[in-house]
Amino acid sequence: MSGLFRREALAFLARWREAGIGLLVLGLGAYGAFAAFGLLWYLALLAMPVGIALIWEGTRRARLPAAGGGAGMVEVDERQITYFAASGGGSISLEALAHVDILTTGDGPFASDLFWCLRGEAGETLHIPSDALGAEALYDALTALPGVDFGAVIGAMGSTEPGRFVIWTSTKSQRRLS
Repeated sequence: MSGLFRREALAFLARWREAGIGLLVLGLGAYGAFAAFGLLWYLALLAMPVGIALIWEGTRRARLPAAGGGAGMVEVDERQITYFAASGGGSISLEALAHVDILTTGDGPFASDLFWCLRGEAGETLHIPSDALGAEALYDALTALPGVDFGAVIGAMGSTEPGRFVIWTSTKSQRRLS
């Protein structure tokens, strides 16, 4: 089947599959709400918010940059973020995080132009390219932090100019700065 479609088209479909499934579930739920009766009608009503939730989350995930091709590899295990790279690698625990930024450069599209900057309480810093292998796991790991600004993440990903986007700051480090 992969010979019928271009590799880029298959990659696009794979990125948006969760949102597509949500659209299908929402459509079937809406159809069932108008055409079914009895128990099927209630199931159709239940399917519609599930479809909306899948569309919402699928769209958020699909808008993240595709991982792979960048320098290094990211692994998230037991609330520990580890970045393996020839230079600048290291690890930091989610409990030890003090600040998360995204730095953008004007180097794209043929070079990494978006970097996650994770700063620990002790001052250690990890600069992780967004296209590093496994970098999509950062998104899931950071959802555990209270008050993460995913709007800033989306804004950073749409930026074509150099900039710094604050994603999250620990309340402990805010108290220390005051």
